[in-house]
Amino acid sequence: MKAGNRTSTFENGLIWFGAGVSIAEILTGTYLAPLGFGKGLLAVLLGHVTGCGMLFFAGLIGGHTRRSAMETVKMSFGQKGSLLFSVLNVLQLAGWTAIMIYDGALAANSIFETGAWLWCLITGGLIVLWILIGIQNLGRINTIAMAALLILTVILSFTIFSGNGVQSISGEGMTFGAAVELSVAMPLSWLPLISDYTREAQKPFQATAVSAAVYGLVSSWMYVIGLGAAIFTGESDIAQIMVKAGLGAAGLLIIVFSTVTTTFLDAWSAGISSESIAAGIDGKLMAIGAAVLGTVGAVFLPLEDITDFLYLIGSVFAPMIAIQAADFFVLHQDSSGRTVNIRNLVIWLLGFILYRLLMRVDIIVGNTLPDMLLTMLLCVIADRIKSKTAVL
Repeated sequence: MKAGNRTSTFENGLIWFGAGVSIAEILTGTYLAPLGFGKGLLAVLLGHVTGCGMLFFAGLIGGHTRRSAMETVKMSFGQKGSLLFSVLNVLQLAGWTAIMIYDGALAANSIFETGAWLWCLITGGLIVLWILIGIQNLGRINTIAMAALLILTVILSFTIFSGNGVQSISGEGMTFGAAVELSVAMPLSWLPLISDYTREAQKPFQATAVSAAVYGLVSSWMYVIGLGAAIFTGESDIAQIMVKAGLGAAGLLIIVFSTVTTTFLDAWSAGISSESIAAGIDGKLMAIGAAVLGTVGAVFLPLEDITDFLYLIGSVFAPMIAIQAADFFVLHQDSSGRTVNIRNLVIWLLGFILYRLLMRVDIIVGNTLPDMLLTMLLCVIADRIKSKTAVL
């Protein structure tokens, strides 16, 4: 799946604009409504600053080394040690593909009732078409699609925030720290794949910065749409809001194309990640397989609540990228020539356990940031101990 031409900074920005416009992110934003608009907005911004900061560092590693996301994992965990994360990443991307198609199909069916299963097939088919065209050849198609999404999303935002009333929302089960963590979760879910796109950038630093900034702004916007919809219209079903606003076919376009442009990245990266598992794997074929598998899952699996899935992604990949950041930016170490880096795998396991323990504590900044900082500290301490032992 290697391309002959490097992508421009503008093209990277378009890719991550498409990733940010997502029904799943709007729906997640509705969960923050019990906090009220002011606190909810603050939680969204704090969470995205944290998550997109790490997204930037993850993308920068791939951009500078010209390696895919899972290839950069080998730099911290070794050739065989990285296989664990490659397999987990393919599974989470296939899961995301199913969830995105499921959410998009339900929303589309709320506007035009033809059966959610049919919308699953239509969306899945469009994703396969996007994969066949290829990320390097989307060009003008992607630009037109993004322009249409931008216009329609502005209209949707105006419709929601021009409402007069504020609805009474139950505050059950939502704290500020939990809201921050849900806001961190979305950018965190992209950490294991951003390098799949920044590795092909003409200007790695600029492209990575633009990618993280564009995604952060657009994703925050989607969260705020969901938050505002729940508070100002009393409606958490975004499709129904579009119907009430008279968007009709325009609303359907938002749903279908936002689902395709976001889910395409998941399926495409599933293919790229699979290339790290074994030699000779056809990445594009695996990407198509992930799209087909996700479509089947969307049709047959119950995928209503994704909060546990988001937390699982955080607990797996937050300590992973923390170790990568410590190795690349602080310790300047590269284990890609080794079979396995056992020390870093042990540190990752400790970071994973720490994340799950922190989930029981309500921390105002969420539990991802403390977990990553402590995991990075463990990396530095372990390196200092190793250096002193070697001297002795």
